[in-house]
Amino acid sequence: MDFKLVILAVAPAITLVLFIYFFDKHDKEPISLLLKVFLFGALAVVPIVYVEDLLMTFNIFPGLASAFYVSFIVAGFTEEFFKRLVVMKIAFKNQHYSEKLDGIVYSVMASLGFATVENIMYVAISFKDDIYVGITRAFLSVPAHMLFGISMGYYLSRSKYASSTYDANRYYKKSLIVPMILHGTFNFILLSNHPLLIIVFIPYLIYLWSVSIKRLRIYQLESKNESEYENMIDN
Repeated sequence: MDFKLVILAVAPAITLVLFIYFFDKHDKEPISLLLKVFLFGALAVVPIVYVEDLLMTFNIFPGLASAFYVSFIVAGFTEEFFKRLVVMKIAFKNQHYSEKLDGIVYSVMASLGFATVENIMYVAISFKDDIYVGITRAFLSVPAHMLFGISMGYYLSRSKYASSTYDANRYYKKSLIVPMILHGTFNFILLSNHPLLIIVFIPYLIYLWSVSIKRLRIYQLESKNESEYENMIDN
């Protein structure tokens, strides 16, 4: 395996991990817990590959229907389900998950753990002779996993801190459904090869980034206010 290609495959995810880590300014999560979530996100590749291979055996659809099935069910549902499962099993009930921004941080860590291994499989193994695959995925696919993770964590935190069981269940469902739809739409546009859909790809990316940044800022502001309030009480 070409070491340079491995670096190309890993660098985008590590860069985004650092971005999210430093974005969480006011109540940082333990590095050991973040690494654990990231590692298990990476290990989630194993069941994901198995389930995706199984689901592909049911892909009897032609044309765009096949692209839709692969995008939303095979990739979108399976990958987001297991990434969320990692967060639920490791971080959701942990004492360090103490504010809404934490849901985004942990969900992104699980997502980027998976994205790291997936990217190595694509860049350094499957398409090792085409460096442009690595470059393209560095700016599109890997950041997309982070954006899906932001939406997942946004709704997980709304579920965790909901004022009623009804709202908690509603937001918990959305923590899978929303990233699944975002993920599926991203893949479907690319897999369809339909000119009209390709035209909307850049606007869709702009939408993903704008919504994600807005959600990050909402929770970052809450984190800042909580931190300032706690400091005021302590003083």
